[in-house]
Amino acid sequence: MDRKDASTGAPHWSERYELVVGLEVHAQLLTASKAYSSDANAYGDHPNTNVSVVTLGHPGTLPVLNRAVVDHAIRLGLATGCTIAERMHFARKNYFYPDLPKGYQITQDTTPICTLGHVMIPVEGGEKRIGITRIHMEEDAGKSIHDVDPFNTLVDLNRAGVPLVEIVSEPDIRSAQEAYDYLVEIRRLVRYLDICDGNMEEGSLRCDANISVRPKGSDRFGTRCEVKNLNSFRHVMKAIEHEAQRQSEVLDAGGTIHMETRTFDAAKGITAGLRSKELAHDYRYFPEPDLAPLRVTQEHRDRVRGSMPPLPRELRARYTGALGLSAYDAGVLTDDKATALYFEGVLATCPNTKAAANWMMGDVRAWCNAQGRSMEEFPLPPARIAELIALIDGGHVSHSTASQRLFPLMLERPDDDPRRLAEANDLLQQRDDSAMEAAMREAMDRYPDKVEAYRKGNKGLLGLFMGEVMKATKGKADPRLANTVVRALLDREPTP
Repeated sequence: MDRKDASTGAPHWSERYELVVGLEVHAQLLTASKAYSSDANAYGDHPNTNVSVVTLGHPGTLPVLNRAVVDHAIRLGLATGCTIAERMHFARKNYFYPDLPKGYQITQDTTPICTLGHVMIPVEGGEKRIGITRIHMEEDAGKSIHDVDPFNTLVDLNRAGVPLVEIVSEPDIRSAQEAYDYLVEIRRLVRYLDICDGNMEEGSLRCDANISVRPKGSDRFGTRCEVKNLNSFRHVMKAIEHEAQRQSEVLDAGGTIHMETRTFDAAKGITAGLRSKELAHDYRYFPEPDLAPLRVTQEHRDRVRGSMPPLPRELRARYTGALGLSAYDAGVLTDDKATALYFEGVLATCPNTKAAANWMMGDVRAWCNAQGRSMEEFPLPPARIAELIALIDGGHVSHSTASQRLFPLMLERPDDDPRRLAEANDLLQQRDDSAMEAAMREAMDRYPDKVEAYRKGNKGLLGLFMGEVMKATKGKADPRLANTVVRALLDREPTP
């Protein structure tokens, strides 16, 4: 267990060592077919049904590159500021495992499609740049299943050949929290780009963590250990924290860290050794002879760039800059693509950006949470929220009436105009100042002592008279207009 300083909450090892982490993230791509065959790319189908002689690696079969895989990789490379290679070739990564039917993986070795990019993560007081070494395309292996048959391992090859991109970070991460924030940003990006659903529980986003520690002040990296196949953000954090503690204890005891591959036991919160770490030559990489070298033209890159949606960091910058929203509001509104696009739809016809943000983070979000629905399932089109805000800003309905009565009616009848719904249900505010003045004079006649107290300085009595006017008009008086009428009559000098 990671021991911590009682006063600071920091782990004891952090006083002597610096943590160094690099992450390798595998993202399954959302394509109709697999990377090098026409077999369906679908999650949850019956085992070994999305296979063919190509997936099974039968002799004489040849791979055919899925163009969508290339486009998805380019999208991610552009979104992370990478250089997109103009020319590249594929490679064979050779190793034996029961769920790897060909006995090798088609991947990229010396010519990855994307290099030298970065993502920005939030840190106290600003942002931190986490470098991306490379993003390359490859195919997934099948899946070994150990918990169905007590005596045998079963193999499902539906996943074999499913397209992946592997995102390899620089060793720029210095804490478990930074690793968490980096993964959140990667997942957000792949979802915005519609290239991966980011569901770690289904294995479509997986992470390997390369972890080492070094004495504070040293510029030399320590020996790293790789923790494989982490399938949740919390597991990544716990594995990093445990490895930092374990490695620091080994070094403090005069021992040596050996490069190895480890696994994370989520139940115990510890890592355990699997095997010594493979080096590149162990995989016997060589160019894939059955796939022609690939060339990506400038026109191709421009076409992909033109199809990309606005990205979360760009939206956050615009919301906090041009629109004047807080960093918190901008973060909530860009947390997922559906929310951001809906908000953009509201802004298209609503000049009141703060009101639009408040409705998105208030009533709209509350409805989704209460119903257990996603933003994609919210029944009202964005223009309806803009129309509702316009009714409030125009003084036609109060905010409380809009929230408590009109908004629920709109959810029941999403195709109806909000103003017509308000009229049909007698929800429009009264803007007749003569009726408000009459109601106010009646209240003043009922409470002459309160009028006198107000005029002598007890301004808190304004609420009493506002309440009387709202009661007399059955809550339909425009509060701003009513406030003006009430103040004018109370502040008027009595006639001698």
